Parts: sequence; C-alpha cells; structure tokens
Amino acid sequence: MRSVIITSQVPVERWYEIIGDPTIADAILDRLVHNAYRIELTGESLRKKRDQATATA
Repeated sequence: MRSVIITSQVPVERWYEIIGDPTIADAILDRLVHNAYRIELTGESLRKKRDQATATA
C-alpha cells in the first residue's frame, strides 16, 4: 500500500460538478475519500497578510 497526497482549492462536494460524469466522479471519490484523512483549512489567507505587510513596508 502506498500513500497519495492530493491538494485542492475546490471542496470535495464540488468535484462532481467539475468532473462532469457522475459515474466517474463516484469511482474517483470512492477510492480517494473512503479511507482518507481530510484536512480542511479555514481562515484568512496568509498571502493576504504577507501582501499587506510588503505593501506598507
């Protein structure tokens, strides 16, 4: 067994819409999400804070 890391800015709930074909989306999500550890980040983007700091410097 091997590990796979997938990152996305699109929530899993929208993958069906993006993939387009419900059968293929089911197959992909079943394999990826079934035993997955999901980490969903929330909060303000750190890029915004960095950009603001460099703009005022």
